[in-house]
Amino acid sequence: DEYKQFNLQNEIGQRENLRFLIGDIRNYDRVLSAMSDIDYVFHTAAMKHVSSCEYNPYEAVLTNIVGTNNVIKAAIAQNVKKVVFTSSDKAISPTNNYGATKLTAERLITSAEYSKGTAKTIFSSVRFGNVIGSRGSVVPLFKRQILNQKKVTVTDLSMSRFMMTLNQATELTIKALKESKGGETFVLKMPVILLKDLLFVVMEETCKEYHLNYEEIEIQEIGLRPGEKMYEELMTFDESTFALELTDMFLIPSNFGNLNLYQNAYKAPQGTYSSENQEPISKEEVCQLLKSEGLI
Repeated sequence: DEYKQFNLQNEIGQRENLRFLIGDIRNYDRVLSAMSDIDYVFHTAAMKHVSSCEYNPYEAVLTNIVGTNNVIKAAIAQNVKKVVFTSSDKAISPTNNYGATKLTAERLITSAEYSKGTAKTIFSSVRFGNVIGSRGSVVPLFKRQILNQKKVTVTDLSMSRFMMTLNQATELTIKALKESKGGETFVLKMPVILLKDLLFVVMEETCKEYHLNYEEIEIQEIGLRPGEKMYEELMTFDESTFALELTDMFLIPSNFGNLNLYQNAYKAPQGTYSSENQEPISKEEVCQLLKSEGLI
């Protein structure tokens, strides 16, 4: 993203050990040169909007699957120490093309631990849900609709989602980097939010800030979009039968890994880790979460 890189350069200034590179994850040669003299790689590039991937499925394949394979090949060629791939709850029991491509990318990362041969690069994945305030977040959309139309469109008020802040996602991803031994998938523990609580908090706070009448705001439920689910899953029941648990995350070992390497982990409880069967945080906690991120 050229514009964001421009802003970041102005914000932090020139630094001796920092390079700003523009490129495409689909272009292997560019990825290879970008990883020159790099120790650790966080692979976050993706097509991630469900509807965009539904209507442009092959584009999603090129970015999410071919792009991930490019990262694997380039990391091995450049002797990178560790690679962490950021996956999604939508990769579990996928009902859409986005989830299917993320699941395939996860499998590529896991199998790289076996197919890399004598290479020393360690590969692992992290799974998390929605990051509040990230690009494409629903909160700014709700606010714009309230201010401009006095009407909010929402898919289904009873929908539930895993959500966390950008700082939480970043810190836990770095922790997964430190803990990774090779081929495993880390499932980050995340709070569950009900969509209706999120919407009502945004409505109340926005109306209070701009002196609008809360009762005049219309809520229109439009139903699920193509590929959307009422709830999300982060770990299947089958995965839970051999998963391990750390304080902030679950750990799904690779078939190619050594369980004896995880001395500080213990057996995880069996059961699907889903936003449907987890206790959601309260409306007050949702409000506090949004305020902590400066979103309301």
